[in-house]
Amino acid sequence: MSVWLAALTAVVIASPTRVGAFLTVLTERPLSLYAAAVLRIGYGFLYLVFLLREFPHRDEIWGPGSPWTPELARQLFDQTGWAGILTLSDSRPYFETCYALALVTSALFMLGWRTRVVSVLFAVVVASFHARAIFMTDGGDNLILLMAIYLTLTACGRRWSLDARRTRRRASAGNGESGSTDSGADGLRHQLATSRRTLTAVLHNCGMFVIAAQVCFLYGSAGLYKVQGASWGNGTALHYVLNLDLFRPWPELSLLADEHDVLIAVACYLTVLVQVAFPFVLFGRLKYPVLTMLLGMHLGIAALMGLPLFSGAMIIADAAFLPDRFYRALGRLLRPAGRWAHARETGVPSHGERALVPPQSTPVSQGSSAG
Repeated sequence: MSVWLAALTAVVIASPTRVGAFLTVLTERPLSLYAAAVLRIGYGFLYLVFLLREFPHRDEIWGPGSPWTPELARQLFDQTGWAGILTLSDSRPYFETCYALALVTSALFMLGWRTRVVSVLFAVVVASFHARAIFMTDGGDNLILLMAIYLTLTACGRRWSLDARRTRRRASAGNGESGSTDSGADGLRHQLATSRRTLTAVLHNCGMFVIAAQVCFLYGSAGLYKVQGASWGNGTALHYVLNLDLFRPWPELSLLADEHDVLIAVACYLTVLVQVAFPFVLFGRLKYPVLTMLLGMHLGIAALMGLPLFSGAMIIADAAFLPDRFYRALGRLLRPAGRWAHARETGVPSHGERALVPPQSTPVSQGSSAG
């Protein structure tokens, strides 16, 4: 993600002669593939957990027994232009089938199975459930809906997915196969493959840029909106938030945090500063402490305000700004642990470890005799 933003910035501030270099970067290869995979896994898992969490209450929220009836939802759709699969029928069997398919789609999207098709289905599922109960949400699914739509443009199944595993197996199986083909047909296939790679790279890079711009706009507008409020300026905004009964899942914890007036004021100022500065610190190392502070802020929102869906959606969105080298290094750190666990289960020593071989008795030659 940072590579993509840096390339765009270079075009803006550099001479026009570098436009060609930027277009080469745009069309040559997809950037931030690991970050896209993290977004796919994160939002697929988050929505799957969300649907499972609300499974006992599914009828009251989205089903035929909801106070916001399907007929009311269709009337709202006529005014807003929304559409969804849940309002196509009012029968309960149809709703239960849609809910089961939504669970399966979220799981397959998280695993990265046939990601091109499943990503579109996941976006349809999120849009349908969001539109069906648009007045009964906490704001987190708004971001999930936007990200689900944007991810349909990306190659989010190229890394850490079942699709990537299948591609590696096909490549390994095809290495030993050779044969003569018609040169004309082979040239046409090569041109089609080149065009497909270029189109995939352009759509992916544009999709990742839109995701980055969406997050930057979200943080920037939130910070500027807070600046206009007097409670954020005098450092008392969080005090009032911690005393709202609607956002106090653990009142004792909220009261404990509210006792530290200085820390509450500092947290107010840091929140505004970090949100306003976020779009301007993405091109240097300063983004790492900023992302760390944002992680702490969202964890605090989840714990103190009882908004885990919103916090989870924002944390996953922030992960898109970490470069691929970070995720590759993380994978290298986790790989030895995986090999160690595999060795414990199978009894095969991992690479670099000496096998524990029990002492062997010395074989006795056939010609020897005991006296």
